Amino acid sequence: MASSDYSIKQELLAKFAKALGHPARIAICDFLAKQETCYFGDINEELPIAKATVSQHLSALKEAGLIQGEIETPKVRYCINKENWKLARELFAEFLGQCVCKTGSDCCGK
Repeated sequence: MASSDYSIKQELLAKFAKALGHPARIAICDFLAKQETCYFGDINEELPIAKATVSQHLSALKEAGLIQGEIETPKVRYCINKENWKLARELFAEFLGQCVCKTGSDCCGK
């Protein structure tokens, strides 16, 4: 199956899933999602993650569109990209909610 054979929803879901595929990225998103406004500061001061590692993970999350950020010397501002966050929530809910397996059915012995 070529990548052009996947739907736009499947492509987006895979992009968001890949970006969230590391516990550090989950921790960063968890932290940012709990902020009432954009966070100004170094995330590595809030989370037990090295500064260089934080930078790599922020880049992956930003590239996927789940967060947004701007450098405002001497600090950097980060926040959840609310539009894409909502889209990701809807795509994951739709994808994870589509299973038609019935509770109590004997599928794979479970």
